[in-house]
Amino acid sequence: MPTHRLEPVRDNLIGCFSRDHQPILTIDPGDTVVYRTLDAGWGVERLTTFDPPRRKFEPLNPETDSGHCLIGPVALRGAQPGMTLAVEIGTIIPGSYGFTLAGGWDHPVNRHYNIAEGTDERIHTWTLDAATMTGRNQHGHTIALRPFMGVMGVAPVEEGVHSTPPPRRWGGNIDCKALVSGSTVYLPIGVEGALFYVGDGHGVQGDGEVSVTAIECPMERVSLTFHLRQDMPLNTPRAQTPEGWVTFGFDENLETAMYQALDEMLVLMQTLYRIDQRDALALASLAVDLRITQIVNGSRGVHAVLPYGAIR
Repeated sequence: MPTHRLEPVRDNLIGCFSRDHQPILTIDPGDTVVYRTLDAGWGVERLTTFDPPRRKFEPLNPETDSGHCLIGPVALRGAQPGMTLAVEIGTIIPGSYGFTLAGGWDHPVNRHYNIAEGTDERIHTWTLDAATMTGRNQHGHTIALRPFMGVMGVAPVEEGVHSTPPPRRWGGNIDCKALVSGSTVYLPIGVEGALFYVGDGHGVQGDGEVSVTAIECPMERVSLTFHLRQDMPLNTPRAQTPEGWVTFGFDENLETAMYQALDEMLVLMQTLYRIDQRDALALASLAVDLRITQIVNGSRGVHAVLPYGAIR
């Protein structure tokens, strides 16, 4: 099947979602797209201070470029509302640098720790080695990398321009560390062509993303293969990862997000095991883990994980 390449040039970059965006590329189901991405902050060089002149594209359009630096949208021929987009995640190779921030802006996490905006910010600058999949910061700490894309989503069905931080039923800024190479992400399609966006490379992240950032980094190579599914109607994203099945919930209220993720897992289990909701709930209590995806994007995220082979 054909392989397409997309580079982070001005015409390919956008910082929001909209059903009205013209696709930068139209592909067929089964095609692969290989991306090279900037970091989420539109940077093209290492971050060393909180407000550096490090962006290649100036000025950025405040209406369309105020969010994460994304590449897209890519349209799929034949994609229609009600179908599901399956995105197979192939090779992910991080760039040579990354950064992690603590403090620096007004955010509930920083307010909780009494970190005022503009005071005592911390930047960990990372040198990334894709050969060994490790990162080392300026303090000498070394960490194993497990790269993934923080943002993968399709255009919302709702009209207008939509900001990138909060994840939605259409995907977007999910920030789930489980979505590594070897995973497949399933997204409900709301508009013709699907209109897929990707960006926000993370070198590694813990569940929660508690400082508001992961190792934010450019990606040298992100290989994604696209398929259409008409046999998997979805309300929210779903994924198959190397560990198992994953379902998601997103809401400003963490408990609501938790029940959304659990509800979707019970629906999946009813299909997998041909059981009713009560039996699915009983088995989920034994085999399903609920994990906090992230707590920092306005809409909190929870994902439910059903490991392969946990129930036979």
